[in-house]
Amino acid sequence: MVPLKLLASVATSDGDLQLRQRGEREYLITIDGRVLMSSGDRRSEEAVATLACAKLAGVAAPRVLIGGLGMGYTLRAALDALPAAAKVTVAELTAEVETWCRGPLSTLTRGAVLDPRVRVVIGDVARVIADAAPGSFDAIIFDLYEGPHATSKGDDEPFYGRRALARTHAALSPGGVLSIWSEDANPSFQRRMTDAGFTASMHQPGGKRAYGVYLGVRRR
Repeated sequence: MVPLKLLASVATSDGDLQLRQRGEREYLITIDGRVLMSSGDRRSEEAVATLACAKLAGVAAPRVLIGGLGMGYTLRAALDALPAAAKVTVAELTAEVETWCRGPLSTLTRGAVLDPRVRVVIGDVARVIADAAPGSFDAIIFDLYEGPHATSKGDDEPFYGRRALARTHAALSPGGVLSIWSEDANPSFQRRMTDAGFTASMHQPGGKRAYGVYLGVRRR
């Protein structure tokens, strides 16, 4: 097997975030030695974006917020599904990840971050949502390292807790869409979305043993 080559590394509170390469076009992003994503499998990243954007078919100039840049696959899938008048904001915690997507990873996504519709904000997507004016976005897409799980039900959980969902609901326009990647099904989280004012559904494009995507449409 061709060995992995370390291209870049940055220290984070969760350990070293590293970009590695094997051969000509295989890339991995790891944190503290654990693989977060691989260029060889983009299905979940594409699904969380395309399922959300399909709900925006009637919006002439949709405003979309993506939480997490990763290798840029979620962004690329959103751009391919959105019209020319769309505006896409990507919130990414680590500035180096944007640098990687503009550099060695750019060929994977046809330079998605260079698209004139895109603005990258280096910061916490939870803060971007909290600071947004009501109705700022027509879709919010979470493609984060961890999806909702049993421990994320607390009021103060920053992405999937009750208060977080209320803030996200407020940041969306009436009929706006919340799309969330998840490791697996979590019925209690779906109920929490419903309680927060969303018409919620769970999708598993890869089958029941694969990842899931929660879709929530803000009730008017």
